[in-house]
Amino acid sequence: MDMRVAVIGAGSWGTTVAHLCAHNAPTVIHSRREDVAAAINADHENPRYLAGYTLHPDLRASTDLGEVVRDADVLVMGVPSSGFRDTLNDVREHLRPWVPVISLAKGLEPGSRKRMTELVEEELPGHPVGVLTGPNLAKEILAGSAAAAVVAFADLSIAESLQPVFASQLFRVYSSTDVIGCELGGALKNVIALAAGMADGLETGDNTRAAVITRGLAELTRLGVAMGGEPATFSGLAGMGDLLATCMSPQSRNRHVGERLGRGESIEQIIEEMDQVAEGVKSAPIVVEIAHELGVYMPIAEQMRACVQEGRSANSAYVGLVASPANREIDPD
Repeated sequence: MDMRVAVIGAGSWGTTVAHLCAHNAPTVIHSRREDVAAAINADHENPRYLAGYTLHPDLRASTDLGEVVRDADVLVMGVPSSGFRDTLNDVREHLRPWVPVISLAKGLEPGSRKRMTELVEEELPGHPVGVLTGPNLAKEILAGSAAAAVVAFADLSIAESLQPVFASQLFRVYSSTDVIGCELGGALKNVIALAAGMADGLETGDNTRAAVITRGLAELTRLGVAMGGEPATFSGLAGMGDLLATCMSPQSRNRHVGERLGRGESIEQIIEEMDQVAEGVKSAPIVVEIAHELGVYMPIAEQMRACVQEGRSANSAYVGLVASPANREIDPD
């Protein structure tokens, strides 16, 4: 494939996506760290986030943003939501016109509460923008396990043209035009994953975890549809699929935070000891603000907001959820 891919952000998922792309097209990844870039080039490994996993030998890395971006035919943004806008500003002077931009971030911008594709539209006007999302745990993909994702653009032809960039025999990529729904599914499920992890930390059992995940799906679907997403999207890879993986896997950063909260640790201590971002911690207050404004009932998200923002204990959150009213399980059309 002649299409040249630039990936910004050498965290675990950005590196994994770059590895996938390198199978299909010339790919360069940007890292802010000299040691990480050197290790990717010399040893085909990212020792900081993915030690022990071999990357595609043709994947190149650089700390020079201009070198990575200027010849790109596709730009993949693999940076956290908190630094997304600043990175777009840095990229702007190097990016050629009309190059599609794909977001990997699963969060909302603090302050503005905007989705990452909205930030691209503001900072890089004229560039087609979409998302790649789904139940994708980096280490499992690098280990060769089968997985699936969805690439979403408002223009279906763009989504379909980019499917082969990411796809492999074991990584199946579907297309969608529901950018809003796909993006919100990834952002909202992180808040529910905090609750699922908390249930595990409290050792409440599988019944409780199943109930949290199921009712969490109902919450994120209600809010996602109210914000403009399509209902069916939240039953697919970007919704239920991503939610299940994030709520159940020990590799999930958001579940990890929730589990430690369930064991009685403080949010400050947990975050200080982590070397990667758990987007759900920052997203929970934003999600609850939006839900209040739109009149959407989200009791799980509300309890998670209280835990990460006010220091509410896991036991108190659990009691609050049990005490919340139970109405009709499925809202009538």
